[in-house]
Amino acid sequence: MKANIKPGKLFIDGKWRDAISGKTFPTINPATEEVITKVAEGDEGDIGLAVKGARKALEEGPWSTMAAADRGKILWKIGDLIMKYADELAELETLDTGKPFSHPLGSRNADIPYTAECFQYYAGWATKIYGETIPVRGNFLNYTLKEPVGVVGAITPWNFPLLLVSWKLGPALAAGNTLVLKPSEVTPLTALRLAETERRRAHHW
Repeated sequence: MKANIKPGKLFIDGKWRDAISGKTFPTINPATEEVITKVAEGDEGDIGLAVKGARKALEEGPWSTMAAADRGKILWKIGDLIMKYADELAELETLDTGKPFSHPLGSRNADIPYTAECFQYYAGWATKIYGETIPVRGNFLNYTLKEPVGVVGAITPWNFPLLLVSWKLGPALAAGNTLVLKPSEVTPLTALRLAETERRRAHHW
């Protein structure tokens, strides 16, 4: 087993923490109906902290004010790290969803590589999002300026847990937004592991 499975906490404002209530819930292996581990059960108070942290990251930076090319490099690196830890992530995905590990459309050969590709696809978009100068009649300058909209809220379902997370994170982050993610409570493990992988990137692991 490559996956290091431990109780899941909430990842808020760059830190791991227990739920304010102290509540947890089990995540189940559907193949055996055994408890894999327990995960912190967030509620309204935890969401408030997450939004506050995301708003702080947006307004105080550096994400929203970072050069688009630098955001793209980070998204590309996340894709690289996903593939570096592909076996571990695929194992977690298989344990949590019950889907095959090594089937051509299973977690190791489909879900995880497609997730990495999604982050790297949006890495390319980071430098392609910009305004336009629009020709108009008269002695006027008419232009558009595209800026991050703010804190994005995202909810993902259970069936392709990590891939669908990348569909939410990729475009929002490429555009300079910050994001609060609520993964499915049925299959939360790879979303939590992704947050840990991103911390490794941030610390140059």
